[in-house]
Amino acid sequence: MEFHSILFETPEDGPPSGDVEQPAFFGDLNLDQFVSEATRGFDEYNLTPFFHTELSRESAVIYRHEVMQDLDSQAVLLAVQAFALAMRKMRASLGEARRLYYQRQKQWWFLEATSQYCKGMQAFCEALRAAGPSSRGLNAFSAWLTGYLQSEAFVTLGNDLNEVRTALAGVRYCIRLNGSAVTVLNYDDEEDYGAYVLHIFERFKQGEVKDHRVEQKDWPEMNHVEAQILDCVAELNSPPFMLLAAFHTNHADFLDSTIAAFDREIEFYIAYRGYIQLCREAGLQFSYPVVSRATKAIRCEGTFDLVLAHKLCAEKVGVVCNDLYLEGPERIFVVSGPNNGGKTTFARTFGQLHFLGRLGCPVPGRNAHLFLYDHLFAHFEREENTLDMRGKLQDDLMRMHEILRASTSNSIILMNEIFSSTTLADALFLCRRIISEIMERDALCVCVTFIEELARLGPQTVSMVSEINPNNLSVRTFRVRRRPADGRAYALSVAEQYGLTYERIKERLAS
Repeated sequence: MEFHSILFETPEDGPPSGDVEQPAFFGDLNLDQFVSEATRGFDEYNLTPFFHTELSRESAVIYRHEVMQDLDSQAVLLAVQAFALAMRKMRASLGEARRLYYQRQKQWWFLEATSQYCKGMQAFCEALRAAGPSSRGLNAFSAWLTGYLQSEAFVTLGNDLNEVRTALAGVRYCIRLNGSAVTVLNYDDEEDYGAYVLHIFERFKQGEVKDHRVEQKDWPEMNHVEAQILDCVAELNSPPFMLLAAFHTNHADFLDSTIAAFDREIEFYIAYRGYIQLCREAGLQFSYPVVSRATKAIRCEGTFDLVLAHKLCAEKVGVVCNDLYLEGPERIFVVSGPNNGGKTTFARTFGQLHFLGRLGCPVPGRNAHLFLYDHLFAHFEREENTLDMRGKLQDDLMRMHEILRASTSNSIILMNEIFSSTTLADALFLCRRIISEIMERDALCVCVTFIEELARLGPQTVSMVSEINPNNLSVRTFRVRRRPADGRAYALSVAEQYGLTYERIKERLAS
């Protein structure tokens, strides 16, 4: 039975060849921090290209969902972890074989690597069969692995391995030391001199005594004396060592490419599970989204910025969750409210949700229904670059022009506080033109802005407002709710900051 990949359902989906360039929106959505942290400790697998490669088909996303749900089973997870451990031990042994100097020792470490490989594959096949995964991916791999273990190549590898190990286990020799002279002899049923000495001194033993033995370190490296002794042993017992050398030559490429690919790809799931585990332990919920290319009605309850939540959970700080949905003709969130109230975080959350959904991973929140976009664009405020000889307004316009030129009706556009460097009238004019273009395309959009009029441009726009604590106007709740913008939340916050609320003015007049 053929098996393609545990990450990619079909060859058209992947895997990618070589490195994959980081998407342009990663920095704005803090997804570069997410990938860096999620892949920490997984350097040997080079998982970053997988986190940069988005899926474009609904079935390919569901394929990954099924595998991730299988890994929620303790039996499946333990089987995969044991397999990964066996593969790491195998690579460590191969590393020793490449690193060491003496040829026969290199050959022995190679033999050890193949032994770990064979044992690991047989144990994984049995454990996977016993765990009973339900995903198409793991079931297909289990069937392929069963066939591989029965293949001529693997059976020959196992038989040759057993033959060499049996032959080497039968080697017996003696060493005679006389000053600096070392003589190596074949074993001829000589008496165990160590046992004889212990027997002599046994009669003088009086209860428990202090152990004066010195522990000897078992270093993998040989010194030149040990190497010469081994050469002498090989001369006296040539057949086993000839088998060892032949085994090293005949099975130099013993590692199957499908096994190697599976070993790397399965770690993508393990890395993501490890990243979100901190949030799960803090009580935050994740769900497998329903993704669709046909409908732009989206929804997610109790969602949050994954990167921010990961940091807050590490610091034992609570995370504020929000709900979002678009239905019918609605396509554009216009997010307004006071500064530092969670508006930018909301835009990042929206982008992260859809990227993780297209990555085939569980997303932050419950009851998630997401759109399978073709391109995601982010226009977040950046510091002015004096080297390009452009003003901030010109830079904003040129970046927005490129986004509109490349976007389609299936794109997602995130805009955060654009045109803040110009007057209100000019900003309103420019934003209206841009929002109108997006509405004509029927693309999904989040627009974080101080211009509340944009939320009333048509049935496609939905007003979201970041709220403040009504009992303390200077305190942000970081909740972003779906309601008409009235400007009062921001005005009250500023008035409170400068002591211009009705109550504060009354207090000063009374004094």
